Amino acid sequence: MQSEPRWRFFTDQVMGGLSTGEMVFRQEDGHGFARMTGHVSTANRGGFTQKRQDLTNPPPEGTAGVRLLVRGNAQRYFVHLRGDCARMHWQYHQAGFEVTEVWVEVRLPFAAFVPCCGLQGGVPKPGSLTSVAVVAYGRDHAARIDVREAGFY
Repeated sequence: MQSEPRWRFFTDQVMGGLSTGEMVFRQEDGHGFARMTGHVSTANRGGFTQKRQDLTNPPPEGTAGVRLLVRGNAQRYFVHLRGDCARMHWQYHQAGFEVTEVWVEVRLPFAAFVPCCGLQGGVPKPGSLTSVAVVAYGRDHAARIDVREAGFY
């Protein structure tokens, strides 16, 4: 996965929430990245902005986790993984990570992901993954996260 137009941006407004934001693609020092900015609002039962990519092919068996090259505004963000067992849009596995103002590599092993919102327990299985998302989530805050690389290891 790369930071490119295959990523889709949306907010909790798709379900009546009040969060706002945008995603733009930029270049810096010869590297492209996607910048997601906005304001996450928990008003009206909302609370997220996200950039998501549907996977045309799941990662191969033996894949250990998600790898990101990110920077941002010293906030906590999340990766959401959806698999073929998720029947509703609010069912996913989630793992959190912190960002700073400098580029940092983040590795999130599948064992770090916890099921959310009625999804059965267990560790996500690489062969069943259908999408991956980088998410500003769960509390009122200003979001700014740059993603230069996103993939699996």
